[in-house]
Amino acid sequence: MAYLLDLVYLLLLITGSPWLVHAAIRKGKYREGFAAKFLGRVPIRSGAEPCIWLHAVSVGEVNLLAPLLARLEQQHPDWACVISTTTKTGFDLAKKKYAPRAVFYCPLDFSWAVRAAVKRIRPKVLVLAELELWPNLIRAAQKHGARVAVVNGRLSDRSLRGYRRIRPLAACILQSLDAVAAQNAEYADRFRELGARPENVYLTGSIKFDGAQTDRRNPQTQQLAKLARIANSDLVFLAGSTQEPEEDLALHVYRELAAEYPALRFIVTPRHPERFEVVAALLDRSGVRWQRRSRLDEDGADPHARVLLIDAIGELGAWWGTAQIGFVGGSMGVRGGQNMIEPAAYGVAVSFGPSTDNFRDVVALLRKRDAAVVVADREELTAFVRRCLANPDYAEELGHRARQLVLEQAGAADKTCELLQSLMA
Repeated sequence: MAYLLDLVYLLLLITGSPWLVHAAIRKGKYREGFAAKFLGRVPIRSGAEPCIWLHAVSVGEVNLLAPLLARLEQQHPDWACVISTTTKTGFDLAKKKYAPRAVFYCPLDFSWAVRAAVKRIRPKVLVLAELELWPNLIRAAQKHGARVAVVNGRLSDRSLRGYRRIRPLAACILQSLDAVAAQNAEYADRFRELGARPENVYLTGSIKFDGAQTDRRNPQTQQLAKLARIANSDLVFLAGSTQEPEEDLALHVYRELAAEYPALRFIVTPRHPERFEVVAALLDRSGVRWQRRSRLDEDGADPHARVLLIDAIGELGAWWGTAQIGFVGGSMGVRGGQNMIEPAAYGVAVSFGPSTDNFRDVVALLRKRDAAVVVADREELTAFVRRCLANPDYAEELGHRARQLVLEQAGAADKTCELLQSLMA
């Protein structure tokens, strides 16, 4: 089976090589970590202490690990925790966020690469965040004697359809898992349906609720607000994790309302780094006075610039704490939405588009409590922001209900930590 998978991966790699080369040259992707990805040459762990290997694909999953890592290391300081990622943005954030722990690129699922990586790390438990079912990696870890768990498990409609097409392979992989910690009952049922052993599927809730900052006075938010010269009298409208054409849409809202509400400021944070320059060009064409986040440290804040482009990775969570009104991106197209828990936790008056399948359970909770607003287009977003500006009590109450909901949902990290402790034992 391992060699058959190797052949399939090689064929896919060859087929996709023109696109990969183009992405590497034009966007700087896939250039780093070649030895780790293709040969399994990850850092060699020299210590003899029990080790947990936590794998997080990209930025969202890297941030997700924070509350879990904090609990594991507080309760078991004698354990070693190492972190792997797949993307460059995830790797850069993990190096910044989790130093001095070992951070490395996860090997691609070639049998020789994952075997070499497992021998170097020698984990007792391999933890896969959300849904990273790589057969050779799982098999290599278990042959080494490690147990394997999926945490914060999620099976979206799209993922479910995909795994149904390869049901025998999916069932084989899922049956081999020692534990699946699912975010909700629906996802738990889907894991069982695809073949996970019922006794190994646990309902723990979403760790994202535990990792959300709820205090606007936290040091990072205060530091960023000071850096950007955001005054207490300012009203910040933040469009976060945006994709095309959401930046243009949100910018139009700001331009329509700015003259009527002089205290209004607009912050935009594109989801992907390769869009930073695209959005910068959009802001240039718009004629608004704007500034880059990356220039604040050197140039200081422009007192006349009411628009700020966040061209940095890993800061969005703190920037949400500066906002009173928010739009969560990835929700106007087919992406399926981005994390709306972070702004909700701060008490931001939250809005998002109709495409939120990736966070369907969170959206259902928010809407049931009247703690967020769905906007279908630019006109509805404009009306929402205008209402929040004209009626601050409405915005404050909407945000208060969202924050209370997040506080009530906390606890998944503790349940997941207990589960991993049982596997380590």
